[in-house]
Amino acid sequence: MDWFTDSDYWLSRILFQRGLAGLYLVAFLSAALQFRALIGSRGMLPVPAYVRVVPARRAPSLFQWRYSDRLFAAVAWGGAALALALLAGAGDVVPLPVSMLLWLLAWALYLSIVNVGQTWYSFGWESLLLETGFLAVLLGNDDTGPPVVVLFLLRWLLFRVEFGAGLIKIRGDRCWRDLTCLYHHHETQPMPGPLSWFFHRLPRPLHKVECAANHVVQLGVPVLLFTPQPVATVAAGLMIVTQLWLVLSGNFAWLNWITIVLALSAVDGSLLAGHDHPQPGAPLWYVVLVCAVAAGLLFLSHRPVRNLLSKRQAMNRSYDALHLVNTYGAFGTVGRVRDEIVVEGTAEPGPPHPGTEWREYGFKGKPGDPRRLPRQFAPYHLRLDWLMWFAALSPGYARDWFGPFVERLLANDRDTLRLLRHNPFPDAPPALVRARLYRYRFTTWRERRETGAWWHRTLLREYLPPVGLQDSAGRRGRPR
Repeated sequence: MDWFTDSDYWLSRILFQRGLAGLYLVAFLSAALQFRALIGSRGMLPVPAYVRVVPARRAPSLFQWRYSDRLFAAVAWGGAALALALLAGAGDVVPLPVSMLLWLLAWALYLSIVNVGQTWYSFGWESLLLETGFLAVLLGNDDTGPPVVVLFLLRWLLFRVEFGAGLIKIRGDRCWRDLTCLYHHHETQPMPGPLSWFFHRLPRPLHKVECAANHVVQLGVPVLLFTPQPVATVAAGLMIVTQLWLVLSGNFAWLNWITIVLALSAVDGSLLAGHDHPQPGAPLWYVVLVCAVAAGLLFLSHRPVRNLLSKRQAMNRSYDALHLVNTYGAFGTVGRVRDEIVVEGTAEPGPPHPGTEWREYGFKGKPGDPRRLPRQFAPYHLRLDWLMWFAALSPGYARDWFGPFVERLLANDRDTLRLLRHNPFPDAPPALVRARLYRYRFTTWRERRETGAWWHRTLLREYLPPVGLQDSAGRRGRPR
């Protein structure tokens, strides 16, 4: 059925599927390496406690029926192995139905993780990976050309990601309208990268150019995705360049990379390959299945469309428990200052005094030691570090998990300490732990030369008073 497929996109499909498989691999590895401390049976927010109060219809997951740390590890590592096989091209060497089942299994396994991940998995790129992953199930393999309707749905998703992000900015913080947001963003973003200091120190006129270019790419260019080739390819290319700029300037897990992968699906592969790649026609059962599911997804799209048109546009909302069609957006508001929580412990028992020696815990990604250059972690997602940024914005973001986090530091919990870069108490747990709130800013060129520091920090206030395991449960670990 020539009307159903477009063989010009055979290379685009390969690039899209390999890229998506790579991101699945990162996501499953992130889950496998971090879950025990975060949501394991002895974690800060245990899955068993969650599924006891949240029904399966609201959070469908394999773990609604049974949970154990061993089963979760099997799902996460099994998903990583499956993603690695898909990355190596396994989906193209098996029959079409088997290929679709492989992609469906990857989606179902990650859905099971996200739906019990609670606040640790509340980020927009989790839903974006699932929505994109579900569309990959319908995209087929080398047994048939890429279905036109699925290529359209991928562009429609990319449009909503970019256009939604552009609208939330224009409707939100005034600094986006006067082109000054990037005076602050590189410094106050959740997790700066190794080049963020240099981006922040770019001349302010260039920051305005950055901001204006962002508006063009997010509000104007997405419309061109639905125009004939090669215009759509040029539009996708502009989005890819913009996302690579964001990759260089910060750590946003796999948000930028999955946007790049989506953009690759809009590129005319024949323009890159320079030759045709004839593929068999689509079987009838495949045509009927894809058209039926695509019709359902288009119908569900009315909810994100209404959100885009609303003056009360919401960011990163999922409208169904399967994360099939969602709304996206980021940084409707940009912070002008950066506050960071510094967690410290002491080995000295008894009430603290002015001479008490406090030692600082080091985190892998979030700023801590002013002399330490921020590291590049994206597309890997450091979930604790990201939540620490939110906790610094307001203690309300940390109410459920910060206390359990402190308790585990007081016990030198092995799984929790693996989430950190540095444990100042390797031999015995601390007697007391406290947290203090600091105001961070990037140093100037002069300060950098004189001190060697990337950050300057000033103590604001106590975030959590010193607590020990002997404290009452009502007081322990509650920030203020």
